[in-house]
Amino acid sequence: MSRPLRVVIADDQALVRSGFAMILTADGIEVAAEAANGAQAVAAVRRSAPDVVLMDIRMPDMDGIEATRRIITGGSGDTRVLILTTYDLDQYVYAALTAGASGFLLKDVTPEQLVASVRLVRTGDALLAPAITRRLVERFTLRDGPVHRDLSGLTSRELEVLSLMATGLSNAELADRLVLSQATVKTHVARILAKLDLRDRVQAVVLAYEVGLVTPGPSRSTGA
Repeated sequence: MSRPLRVVIADDQALVRSGFAMILTADGIEVAAEAANGAQAVAAVRRSAPDVVLMDIRMPDMDGIEATRRIITGGSGDTRVLILTTYDLDQYVYAALTAGASGFLLKDVTPEQLVASVRLVRTGDALLAPAITRRLVERFTLRDGPVHRDLSGLTSRELEVLSLMATGLSNAELADRLVLSQATVKTHVARILAKLDLRDRVQAVVLAYEVGLVTPGPSRSTGA
């Protein structure tokens, strides 16, 4: 029998932490530790090696952005960080993603959405709503011009998948657009992430904009 999904909850409000813990444990998710600030979160991750960290942004001593950066760069293995905050501010979200977070949710999500998001971010699948993703990358990644990143290792089909993925299409929508099975799309996405050494598709979307593979524009639409 496989072990339960394990989560660390980092938030400076004890009531918020206990509320999240109740929701997650009721669905069979193990809360490995709780943390009241970023420093405690980093220590908890090193101690318990969780699958996912629910990370608030504004906390004393060390904020969630710096804690995320230290967790991701500190050899945390497969631990993924899910930013969960009340602050719907672009600069915080983009900073969290560039620090290595795998997703972003506001604290007003329903219990069902919270549980589903924790399970989803563990798999490396898309978490951010397409509209949020597009708004972030279009606003921030191209301000200083595209960065240089070698995409020559990708096949023409993989470049096509990456381009469409960057517009916010889910695997099911990619399958419909390309007339492929969802299993084949998942294989293409996995190969893209492996070849570009990316943790998940959120990073792939940001990269696609950063290198100029996809450019922002009002005419682009995903149907989301």
